[in-house]
Amino acid sequence: MSASRLPGKESSAAKDGPAAKDNVVRGLLPVRRSEQPSRAEAEAAVRTLIRWAGDDPDREGVLGTPERVVRSYEEFFAGYQEDPVEYLSRTFEEIEGYDEMVVLKDIRFESHCEHHMVPIIGKAHVAYLPRQRVVGISKLARVVEVYARRLQIQEKMTAQIANTIDQVLLPEGVAVVIEASHQCMTTRGVHKPGVVMVTSRMLGAFRTSDSTRREFLSVIGSPVNRGAE
Repeated sequence: MSASRLPGKESSAAKDGPAAKDNVVRGLLPVRRSEQPSRAEAEAAVRTLIRWAGDDPDREGVLGTPERVVRSYEEFFAGYQEDPVEYLSRTFEEIEGYDEMVVLKDIRFESHCEHHMVPIIGKAHVAYLPRQRVVGISKLARVVEVYARRLQIQEKMTAQIANTIDQVLLPEGVAVVIEASHQCMTTRGVHKPGVVMVTSRMLGAFRTSDSTRREFLSVIGSPVNRGAE
């Protein structure tokens, strides 16, 4: 059992079935405003920013920029329109008793800092110890992608990925390590290129068992040696 779960979290989910899963879904989805700005309003906002920067939004070179920016934002922030729980909902129980860790490493992602809206580029390593069922490995990458395509801070994203896998799959343990470069400090502010931030989230056996945690870190290349733990 995970030492880091809230009291009763797992037992309640296992006991209550679909109702508990609905609670998980509500808890994981972002809060949405009831009225979203129109595309025209979004493009007008970009035109305002162009004027604020000192340029002319009617100039030929930037005339189509508002439309392009809005289209790119639809791609950058597509995670708000997706439910990570759905990707983990289809599992497989014919696993011949397999109970060793499943690791998917070097999952490249591109996110955006919620403070400055500039890119966070890095890779995620995800592992779990199955409890009688597994999920398709591409679905683990999908969960990373959903949370990456939202405004983020790395610490929160790391916790969201781990907590979602933990709450939906109910495994023996979950481990997530993220290594990323933040352009909010490499291209502005302190201007320190080459800096990599490492965050980790260990649940269940990965938190309580030193040997399990060490095995995972060994498989992904021990970022703990650079301060992830």
